[in-house]
Amino acid sequence: MILAAATAHHTEMLLSLFLMFTAAKLMAEVFERIGQPAVVGEILAGVLIGPSVLAWVAPSEITDTIAEIGVVFLLFSVGLETQPAALMRVGKLAALVAVLGVLAPLAGGFGLGRVWGLAHAQSLFLGTAMVATSVGITARVLSSMNLLGLPTSRIVLGAAIIDDILGLLVLAVVSSMVAQAVNYVEITSTVAMALGFVGLLFFAGAPLLNRLVPKITKLRVGPPFFLVSIVLCLGLSVAAAYIGVAAIIGAFLAGVALAEISESRHDLREQTKGLTELLVPFFLVSIGMKVQLSVFTQPGILLLTLLVTLVAVATKFVACGLAVKSLGWRAAAQVGAGMVPRGEVGIVVAQIGVSLGVIQSDLFGVVLFMSVATTLIAPPALRALFAGSRNPDAPG
Repeated sequence: MILAAATAHHTEMLLSLFLMFTAAKLMAEVFERIGQPAVVGEILAGVLIGPSVLAWVAPSEITDTIAEIGVVFLLFSVGLETQPAALMRVGKLAALVAVLGVLAPLAGGFGLGRVWGLAHAQSLFLGTAMVATSVGITARVLSSMNLLGLPTSRIVLGAAIIDDILGLLVLAVVSSMVAQAVNYVEITSTVAMALGFVGLLFFAGAPLLNRLVPKITKLRVGPPFFLVSIVLCLGLSVAAAYIGVAAIIGAFLAGVALAEISESRHDLREQTKGLTELLVPFFLVSIGMKVQLSVFTQPGILLLTLLVTLVAVATKFVACGLAVKSLGWRAAAQVGAGMVPRGEVGIVVAQIGVSLGVIQSDLFGVVLFMSVATTLIAPPALRALFAGSRNPDAPG
């Protein structure tokens, strides 16, 4: 009896994964054929097969875990394409983009909440859910267009790292304020560890790995560089999560640390590409499956949802664009659009609000829809804004 139940559960799980992957690739093919980004099709595939429409697959702990692994390897592969020196060249602009991209959405979300009549704590969490950027979506689009080497792409990637640390600080402060127990020592130590972790990996990671290259080549298990890179990716993802920043930041920095090695070993990039093509669709479909179309059944909530989504898009787009206005209007628009997606980050903030008893189901649905909507809006905008751009690192 127990064995039969376990077998049935495993079969059901395999069926869910089959449906998710197949739907993602079918919709990706359709969207590519009509000239739209495949990532949009993959997210909409999740909406279609998820609870809101066909209800073939429901989000679960297993699908969420596979989705998390998918985005970890996506950011790792992006890191492999990003030289540390290239990020350093856009460091100041990336920092400015991150700061303005945190302050504007926080103020916009809080202000909208108060005008709408939400409580102080609810308004704070609404603003906090708008703060962080889900760089995985932007990275997926730019990677598919082979444009990760552009200065604007590097600004977005650099800003996303700083954005995540600032978002961590905002979330820690807001959560403490709501719980009426602000622990400044804990908040300061968490942020200090996050900054130290990023700084250490960014500046010392590549030199250390370069010194280890001769030892790696002597490993008898193979392919050695691929296996070591996977260990590093997963290990630094776990370390980042324990420190308090997103696991994808650890994965990205692992890729950056290996970028110089992967430059001379293209097989590492190709081997990693196979993993991302397998796992990333689960991340994108998982986002779509969490959308709640039921928010549209209540006129008041529908209006709030549209306003929240509008403010979320406008604050990131305008504030982050203004930070790089010296590069020209097109570059400003590219950076602004690249910072728009909230994806799974906004959903996580909303879930924390629910756990603290601040956010109820209707407001959670609003934030959930905003997170998915901003994720869907960004790819077509990026495709249009980057049209005609060429990767400066591409061969002539």
